[in-house]
Amino acid sequence: MKIFSAEQLYKADAITVENQKISSAELMERAGVEVFNWLHKKMKGSKVPIHIFCGIGNNGGDGLVVGRLLIEKGYNINTYIVNYTNKRSKDFLINYDRIKHASKKWPVLMTSEKDFPKIKPEDIIVDAIFGIGLNRPPEGWVKNLIQHLNKYKAFKLAIDIPSGLYSNKALNDTEAVILASHTLTFQSPKLAFFLPETARYAPYFEVLNIGLDPDYLVNTKSIAQTFDKLDAQKVYKPREKFDHKGSFGHALIIGGSFGKLGAALLAAKATLKIGAGLVSVFVPNCGYQVIQVALPEAMTIVDAAEKHISSIKINFIPSAIGVGMGIGTTKETVKALKNLFSETKSPLVVDADALNCISENKELLNILPKNSILTPHPGELKRLIGTWKNDYDKIDKALNFSKKYEVILLIKGAYTLTIYEDKIYINTTGNPGMATAGSGDVLSGIITGLLSQGYDPSQAAKLGVYLHGSAGNIASHTMGFEAVIASEITDKIGSAYLALTKQDGDVELTNDVKKAP
Repeated sequence: MKIFSAEQLYKADAITVENQKISSAELMERAGVEVFNWLHKKMKGSKVPIHIFCGIGNNGGDGLVVGRLLIEKGYNINTYIVNYTNKRSKDFLINYDRIKHASKKWPVLMTSEKDFPKIKPEDIIVDAIFGIGLNRPPEGWVKNLIQHLNKYKAFKLAIDIPSGLYSNKALNDTEAVILASHTLTFQSPKLAFFLPETARYAPYFEVLNIGLDPDYLVNTKSIAQTFDKLDAQKVYKPREKFDHKGSFGHALIIGGSFGKLGAALLAAKATLKIGAGLVSVFVPNCGYQVIQVALPEAMTIVDAAEKHISSIKINFIPSAIGVGMGIGTTKETVKALKNLFSETKSPLVVDADALNCISENKELLNILPKNSILTPHPGELKRLIGTWKNDYDKIDKALNFSKKYEVILLIKGAYTLTIYEDKIYINTTGNPGMATAGSGDVLSGIITGLLSQGYDPSQAAKLGVYLHGSAGNIASHTMGFEAVIASEITDKIGSAYLALTKQDGDVELTNDVKKAP
């Protein structure tokens, strides 16, 4: 699903009005009807008080449409106009008049704190104060109103975007944003819904299709897009009857040091589980028996050094290489990585200590093979690209890094971002239970195994993150978040594949991203 900027969505509105020969008020009515239908389906005529707070722009107009339709169906509606300026949009005024005729009275005109209503916990708040056109933080009594509403435990439904939140730029005032319980957003999710600093204001959302011009949506380059089950199904390569283990490559995992051999083991097992035909594991000499006993399906190659990797020597050309899990950062290990980066022709996944070696020896970036996949956790990312002011600055720095060094970069999180060239893909699987030691090693093994099977690097990164999250969701569904450990994510890779190929319904829990019907 494409994610558009506020400016692109405004242009989509204008083009829709022009091409479909409708008025902007009719488009507003269409949006309001979709929200009304959602509420009506959920509430089924309940008389629970609904408090609709409307600004005086187009988002407020949407709220007035919803209020009028609910009144006409006999719901218990209280409508408030947040009258923060004398400027009103044309379509707001049209619907201001319409709701007056429907309710036989004007909405409550709010001009200061003395107009703030008291709301019971069982009531419903509908937020239609500010939309995606907001360009500065709410101030004065309007900010106080937002804080007043936030203190109530009532269910808060935001129309399009929680008031005070920008759709695709950093916040100026984190205290002046509605903490929505649920958001009904129009046509496209907003980038702010997926980023750590802003997603808390819209923890659950659904996308409502309001029929914006399809040609514009298809042909316009978005600022980002989600990667969901349908996308994963398009990338997935089913196996043929006469395929054999040689069809799926010989992957190499390079990792481990004394006390950290488990990282290499986790990665190698995930590489096998995701479907690599053969897997060899290159470890220090102290890891020989560990790998042989714990993972009999893998072949073991040992370094001359006992406790760390000093020189990477193999007698085959791997289909893909995953390197870095638990290898440490000794001078000999850095030198071994330098030789690997300079000489290998195999697709490469770079993780953990290999990233730390790069951060401490930035010249290694200049010899990284093109299209290498880097999988840093937040701390490793900061050491790679530098500190950032906010999530949007982080994304800009990551995009610049990816372009400069021609690599694919992951930004791990609740919604992991895959960044390459000028593209941003947002993963839609995963859960807090995956915040556990070794989970990143499993992810790197999964991506390495997909590379080994012939997926191109961008496909391997996106599909690998998706399947990793799906396996984690399935594990947490049976165990709860707290009990999930990394090896159990690996154990659920098979179930994640089954969920991917299932046509009706998902086994996994999603990240609460729902498409338009």
